[in-house]
Amino acid sequence: MSYRPDAYRILTVCTGNICRSPMAEVLLRDRFADLGIDVVIDSAGVSAEESGNPMDERAQRALRRRGYAPGAHTARRVSAEWLPERDLVLVMTAAHERAVARLAEAYRPDVAARVHRYREFDDAATGDLDIADPWYGDDGDYETVMDQLETGLPGIIDYVQASRRR
Repeated sequence: MSYRPDAYRILTVCTGNICRSPMAEVLLRDRFADLGIDVVIDSAGVSAEESGNPMDERAQRALRRRGYAPGAHTARRVSAEWLPERDLVLVMTAAHERAVARLAEAYRPDVAARVHRYREFDDAATGDLDIADPWYGDDGDYETVMDQLETGLPGIIDYVQASRRR
């Protein structure tokens, strides 16, 4: 993560850090850059199983189909020590939320309040707010993830802008 003292910092989290969280990282980085808002975004997984691996090729294809440039990515596992350095932690599922909140509470309890499910910021989302893992699916499942990530962007942008004004 680059050091810019005044930047707002977001961490996106999924299971292995090869599909959903790096996809969200790319979308958020592009959108905030387009808006000229200084935000540093990175991603991680709750599991170390994929650590060291690149972003899944299907995730990269889904990003490219929508005009995003995936860029280089190396999967890594989330660390409790990173959490106090982030203003917002966006997780993909309730299970990720519990895992990251446990890490935060064990390290610094006040940080747990920064952990939110990505789709909490999507006004159109109803019912289950999880973004399902596309790993065992096909390109259509990756497109569904892209749809969910893109529809959550406006709410996340509004939240970040409101947070920066406080």
